[in-house]
Amino acid sequence: MPIVVNLDVVLAQRKMTLSEFSERVGITLANASILKTGKARAVRFSTLEKICDVLDCQPGDILVFEKD
Repeated sequence: MPIVVNLDVVLAQRKMTLSEFSERVGITLANASILKTGKARAVRFSTLEKICDVLDCQPGDILVFEKD
């Protein structure tokens, strides 16, 4: 998959648990886990905005395009 999700790295840098993250963003723990493992097929812009707000980051800090 050419889009790599670095959510686990950013969470570790912020010393934030997945539970705390999911609660603050307003998504289920299951959906947060799907995002963290890179198995998500899509992300709503409104969710991405909330993630960036909660983690004080840019979308490019979480989502990276890598050519095969």
